[in-house]
Order: sequence, then C-alpha cells, then structure tokens
Amino acid sequence: MVASNVTATAAFADDFPPATLLAWRGLIDKALKGGDFERRLVASTADGIRIEPLFTERPSGWPQPTAQPTSDGPAWDIRQLHSGVDPVAVNAAILEDLAGGATSVTLRMASNGCSGLPSDAAAVARALEGVLLDVCPIALQGGEETPDAVAALVALWNHHQLPDERKRAAFNHDPLGTLAATGALAVPLPSALAAASRLVHTTLPWPEVTALRADGHVWHAAGASEAQELAAVLSTVVAYLRAAEAAGIAPGHALPKIVVNLAVDADQMLGLAKLRAARRLIARVAAACNAEHAAAAVAITAETSRAMMTRRDPWVNMLRTTMACAAAAMGCAQSITVLPYTWALGEPDAFARRMARNTSLVLMEESGLGRVADPAAGSFAVETLTDNLAQAAWALFQIIEAEGGIKSVIQSGWLQNKIAATVAAKQAALATGKVVLTGTSAFPRLGDDGVAVKPWPAPQHVLPSAAGVNVTALDPYCPSRPFERLRDRADQATVTLGQPPRVFLACLGPLAVHAARATWTANFLAVGGIAVSQSEPLLHTAEVGRAFADSGASVACLCGADATYAELGEAAASMLRTAGATEVYLAGRPKERGALEAAGVSHFVHAGCDMVEVLAAMQDALGVPREAA
Repeated sequence: MVASNVTATAAFADDFPPATLLAWRGLIDKALKGGDFERRLVASTADGIRIEPLFTERPSGWPQPTAQPTSDGPAWDIRQLHSGVDPVAVNAAILEDLAGGATSVTLRMASNGCSGLPSDAAAVARALEGVLLDVCPIALQGGEETPDAVAALVALWNHHQLPDERKRAAFNHDPLGTLAATGALAVPLPSALAAASRLVHTTLPWPEVTALRADGHVWHAAGASEAQELAAVLSTVVAYLRAAEAAGIAPGHALPKIVVNLAVDADQMLGLAKLRAARRLIARVAAACNAEHAAAAVAITAETSRAMMTRRDPWVNMLRTTMACAAAAMGCAQSITVLPYTWALGEPDAFARRMARNTSLVLMEESGLGRVADPAAGSFAVETLTDNLAQAAWALFQIIEAEGGIKSVIQSGWLQNKIAATVAAKQAALATGKVVLTGTSAFPRLGDDGVAVKPWPAPQHVLPSAAGVNVTALDPYCPSRPFERLRDRADQATVTLGQPPRVFLACLGPLAVHAARATWTANFLAVGGIAVSQSEPLLHTAEVGRAFADSGASVACLCGADATYAELGEAAASMLRTAGATEVYLAGRPKERGALEAAGVSHFVHAGCDMVEVLAAMQDALGVPREAA
C-alpha cells in the first residue's frame, strides 16, 4: 500500500513542471510589477543579516548541538517573577502562582536602581513561607546584593535541614552585568569576580543549584542587537570561567554552574534563532576549554523583553509576550519567565500574573509546543538564520576578546558606544515607520485604556563608591518612549483645554478617492494623541473654507488622491489659509509641490517621514505646551 501511494504521488507530480527557483522568481517579478525585489521582499536584522523570502538549501552549520536533551518533566520551567517589597504580599502572590501552574519563582531583591524585597533572612523566610523548597526552585535577582540574598536562602535551607541533593536554586549572581547596567560596583572588579568564584565553589556539592548568570537581558534592555547580546553573554561566560579557574575550579566544573539568560521579544524567528545560536556558541567555548561534556549541562533561560512592553494599549503586550514565549519554547529554553502585560505601567496584579503564567500553560499543553524536541530544527529559514547569527556573534565575541574581554570593553565604554549606534538605527526605523509598534506607533487607540495599576515603588540609588569601580552605565532603551511622550503631552493638553488637540481633515473628492488616505492620516495623527474633525467629501473648493470654519480647528490637513490635488489642491489650500488655518498640511507626496506650497501648504505628511518630528511640530502648531512632554 505504501509503495503504491508513493508511485501514485510521483505520477501525479509528473503532470506539473518542475519547481525551480528561476520559475518562482519569474512569478514573483510578475507579481511585483516592476517593483524592486531587494527592497520589497528582502529584510535585514540589526546586525545586517539578510532575511530572504525563500530558503531552498540547508546551511552547512556548525557541528555543535542545538537543543539540550529533553527530560521526562514539563517541557520548560514556568518561572514567575515577584518584584514586591512586602514579604507578606509577595508570599501570598507566590503561593497563588504556584497553585495556578507556575513551577518556580524569582525573587527580585532591592538593589542599586531597583526596588524589591529586602535581602535579610527574615524577609526571605517570610516571602517563602509555605513553599516546598525541595520541589520549587528559587531564583534570585539581586544585583550586587545577591550574596546577601544567597546567605538568607541558605539559612532557610539549613533551618529546614534540606539535604544537598534537594536544594534547588539559581543564585544568578552577575557582577559584570550589574556593573554594565548600574555603572557601579561597591568593590573593585577583581574582588567582585573573586567573590563570584567563591559562590561557584560553594555550590559545587549542590547538583541542582547554579551560582552565576550571564544575563543577556542587561544588553537587550539597552537596545543591543541579537549578535551584540550573544557576544556580550559569551564573553561574560568566559570571564567567569577564567575567574573560577584562577580560584582552582576547572572549566568542566564551573561551566554547569553558570546560567545563560536571554531576552526574547515579539520577533519570533530572531528570538528562537538567538536561543539556538546560544547553544552552539556555548558548545564551541566548552570545546575550547576541553570541557565538551559540560556544554549540555549549561541551563539556558529566557525572559520576555521589558523593552518591548508599551504603556499605551497594554493589552497588545499579551500578544507580544505570547509571541516571545513561543519563540523561547521553540528555541528550547529550559526556563521561561513571561512578564505580566502591565509591567511597563506598574506592579502587576493577580490577573496580570495569571495571564503571564497561562501564556506558558496554553502554549505547552494546548498548542503542543511541549511535545516536540527542538520544533524549529530542519527549517531551512531557521537553520540559516541560526547559523548566520551564531557566526556574527562569534565574530563580535572575538573582537571583544581582542579588546581585552568584557571587563575591558565595559570599562572603556567601547561596547556601550556600539550599542548606542545600534539604538540610533532602531529609533530611526521606528520613527519612519519601517518598524511599527502596534497600538503605539501604528493603529493607536485614543482615550483611556481601561487599565489601572499600582505604580512601582521608587528604587533605591546608591552613590558610587570610591573604593569600587565606576563605568558609563547602559542607557535603558524603550522603543515606545518617543511616541508615549507625544501621547503624554497631548493628554496633558486635553486635561488643560478640556478636549484633545484636533486637526481638521479636509477630504477632497468622492469617498472612494480619499477614504484610504484619510484612514491612514487619522491613524498617523492618533500616534501623537491628535484627534481629527473629518469633513464630508468636498467636491468643490468653495466648501472647504466653510467646513473648516465650522470645525473650530486651527490646523488643517488636505486629504485626497494625487490627481485631486492637481485639480483642487491649490485652491483648497488657499481657502483654508483665508479661513484662518495657521498651518496647512497635505497627506501624500505629490511630485509637483511648488504651486501647493505657494498656495499655503506648509508640511507634507506621508509614509516614511519622521513621525516623531512631524507630530511634535504639529503639537507645537496646535499650541500644546512642551513642558508636559
């Protein structure tokens, strides 16, 4: 039966011409109708890696394994981050999350620049009251205060008389990441690395406890590209291995005590490729240290991006975190932390935490991602992207090492400057609409989002220590910030004036002619918190001035087809100026602008313009105070 089916399939395929890349390209060129193939269909990442529309060959790749062997337990650890300051409230939230499906917890401790739980033994014991410490792993996020938090957790283990093999934790001490993020350590860097090595030595008898973390989120949160994040993480791992070796701990023993944590955002393909590339890179470093056997023991964890979270229309954050969690799962992360959708606004409530942990549960159980080992393997697109990303990260890692390693490039500011250049390119892409943030820079929602949260408590800030080390801190990168500042400015004006800033949209010609451009323009203006008073179809220029006067607006925008502009544009602009319009905008990019500008058009709004610059200038024209930005 099988043979006959194969024969029948082959015979059926014989009736069609062979599928060739040349034939496919011919069909694409026909569909593009003269459009540029490279510009329309080929994209590139922040590292310049090409994303082709079609992949037809498996790349040679590196021989290192991509995915870690699966276990008999859950497909990944569902880790919930707890950032409260009150041990009693944190304890209640932890117990609720564990009952609702979370399998481990992260305690965020108060540290320089960050609010959280106190690091003393009493606070940690109260926060973990009722938690089965021999079943539930405890992860720490404590900055430079991590050793104090570790001491508190160890004291709690001792109180419960947990045997070594039942202790489960990720201490996550990362002095190099802390230095980069905060710009300071209270002790000299050699002392900090020596303390990190002592922590590795402490955990050697505890098979289920890791000591250090090379945290990619530090670099991602500053706007680093995928290759920059991977290279920085890899160089951090190497720095910790060197420090451990100087303390007499061989790489084969130290490597399994280091966790690699990566950020994942809504770019699903890049996220899963980054995680898969990380596994290859770790294996290559392990091989260079003659510790190949230890590579598979390195835990790779993932946390959904803080930078991608928006304050405006935060419901969209649920979609973003779902995409990110799926990317982490397909990239074979062993532990995934999904941040609550209100993270950018303030402290998450019970509903936000529930949605975060349910994201993992639905993807694992209902979508079936937990039933497949390395589900992205074999895809030519994924394998090519993984290979190219690993190659780019390895090349940058070699440059960092040639500059003296991660310690040197942090202290010199070399890496901070590289990341700043990447951020500038990202901001330009966002401002011009090449990259969009749904609900923020595209299709924004005016009015109240209906989400109310408790603001984050003020973080503590520790003055730099003369005895320690100080560097230029990474500047946190928030892609949505320029757009949210525009909205904040407009909202303040709404409170002051009693109504939102408003522009009159003069729709020239029949509805079928101007509808698409009018919709685009209204969405464009909404990005800056600007509402529209849209006219009925204006078929005669005599109607334009009267409609504008009736609107009560002070600024107008002409909206129509290019052919309509050629026929009615000059007269309409002149009528608007005569009727009192202080500024006249025009939606589109007509080839002939001179006559329109002479008639009174002052600005042209179109796809590809700098949205932030144009909208800020429009707010100025509308009299929106800049002080509220």
